[in-house]
Amino acid sequence: MASSALGGKRNVKIFLLYLMQNVHIPLDFATLNDMVMQTDYVMYLDMAEAFHELLDDALIELSDEPVDDDGPSDEPRYVVTAKGRIVAEQLHSELLPAILDESLRCALRFLDFRRRGIKTHCSATPCPDGSAEFFCSVEQNGKVLFETRVSVDSMMRAKQMEENFRTRPEAIYKGMWSLLSGNVNYLFS
Repeated sequence: MASSALGGKRNVKIFLLYLMQNVHIPLDFATLNDMVMQTDYVMYLDMAEAFHELLDDALIELSDEPVDDDGPSDEPRYVVTAKGRIVAEQLHSELLPAILDESLRCALRFLDFRRRGIKTHCSATPCPDGSAEFFCSVEQNGKVLFETRVSVDSMMRAKQMEENFRTRPEAIYKGMWSLLSGNVNYLFS
């Protein structure tokens, strides 16, 4: 029984097909897993089981395309088959568009960040007085591009900041960069 937020194995399969079809590159299992784990919609075991069933059902297959990214080159990569594309196109409407849009955005950001060597970090930590501390950073190839620590009135607010950063770290980085450089028009565009 699937314990994912998508509500069942069939939906997990549709979700995986949708992501694989829309990133437009062959993916190895580890990269697909990392993409899927960017959101909390699918649990690892559900994803792994659905992936292998997609292979068994010939909805995905090994790719024969050459590797042209920075991912591990010795891992087998998979693509959606013609049959899988039909299934994804016909059934993706069964999932909430907001879930698909957010997941695809997160997957594409994950792939872009990996390609460029960007890593993000964030945390929310409670303080003894009931307040909390929020921390976030952006690094590229080991160099800190942005780092901030903010004291806030509650753990709930720190968790909200953490969720916002996890959802759109590039927008927060761009916004902070714009504010600090005096380009406040960014906020109104």
